[in-house]
Amino acid sequence: MSESLKPTPQFATEAEERAFWESPGNDSTAYVDWSHARLATFPQLSGKSSSVSKEAAEKASPKS
Repeated sequence: MSESLKPTPQFATEAEERAFWESPGNDSTAYVDWSHARLATFPQLSGKSSSVSKEAAEKASPKS
């Protein structure tokens, strides 16, 4: 990549970061040189039947 990259912004919350990257005007290619990316595999990582967010919400809510 011949042009310089923008510094990666800092976010206070995950929601703020999600909103930034979902915005049409914020393309990751301005921040990351994807020509250096490599494929990563995690063969020992098992799938889950429920999301981590759902599990965290269930743990946080009081049981009746």
